[in-house]
Amino acid sequence: MAARALWKGAISFGLVYIPVEMYTAVQEHDLDLTMLDKRDFSPIGYKRYNKSSGKEVTWDNIVKGYEYEDNEYVVLSEEDLRRANVEATQTIDIHAFVESAEVPLTYYETPYYLAPTRGGGKVYALLRETLRKAGKIAIATVVMRTKQHLCALVCVEDKIVLNTLRYATEIRSAEDLKLPPATLKAAGISDKELKMALSLVEGMSEGWNPDQYHDTYKEDVMAMVQKKIKAGQTKTITAPGKEEAAPKASNVVDLVALLQDSLGKRGKAAPKARAANDEDDDEEEVQPPKARGRAKPASGAGAKAAAGTRRKSTAKPAATTTARKPRAAASRAKAA
Repeated sequence: MAARALWKGAISFGLVYIPVEMYTAVQEHDLDLTMLDKRDFSPIGYKRYNKSSGKEVTWDNIVKGYEYEDNEYVVLSEEDLRRANVEATQTIDIHAFVESAEVPLTYYETPYYLAPTRGGGKVYALLRETLRKAGKIAIATVVMRTKQHLCALVCVEDKIVLNTLRYATEIRSAEDLKLPPATLKAAGISDKELKMALSLVEGMSEGWNPDQYHDTYKEDVMAMVQKKIKAGQTKTITAPGKEEAAPKASNVVDLVALLQDSLGKRGKAAPKARAANDEDDDEEEVQPPKARGRAKPASGAGAKAAAGTRRKSTAKPAATTTARKPRAAASRAKAA
């Protein structure tokens, strides 16, 4: 957690004020790339300059203003912005308590930690445990950096997390999207396909462990950087290669086959399919085709029987191939 608080104020909970400080709850690990001039690979910089004189302006000479007419401004200092509504800039004002499931994920934006300041520990804990026992989240408003945010106060373990929310006007309508029908029947999903999909989900279900996920793309880019450094290609621009054609879409999709392959790759085939494969394996192990074709009677009637056996074995290549398909599928599943 950062040592410096981003915001200081209080949570307004009825007639109760809970003094808190706000800290950022996330840290970015973006790939830090510098823009260069490709002619001499010099870094490109940006300047804040006066559009009238063309001269650079330092931060201590920059103020904020609202343009109410062309080239006419009302200058607003930080103190002006604070005085416009002191309470709004210093309090997280709770308006309602709602079920967390009622707020769609599209509304959530950025999380922040809230920590109590001196004398606020008990009321902080009271609000936290109230949220936990009620199973609800608090909907509130707060002003940060000259903007009022809608937000949700959520109990997360021993913390109260403030998650900024988007306003309804910021969410785009999905009416123009071409989506499948809402019902299984209308969407053409059979019970068998749904059951197999649920089996795949069950087979891939596990406990939430965020530490096992990381930015593999950034790692691959950094590996390429190290490769270029070792090869002495520090200022070599890689030309774009030939793009691969995108796979053509098809309206005919065998979902059952795809789900079966997916279940096989996870090593957890459907019970019925696995039982059928096991039966085929047992039959082939008891009477393997090659053993029947290699019988060598001594003579006489035995020779005639051997000839008949050879004729039968050469007359059934297609049937043998068909019988081996389930076993091949089972072998692939076991290998995976």
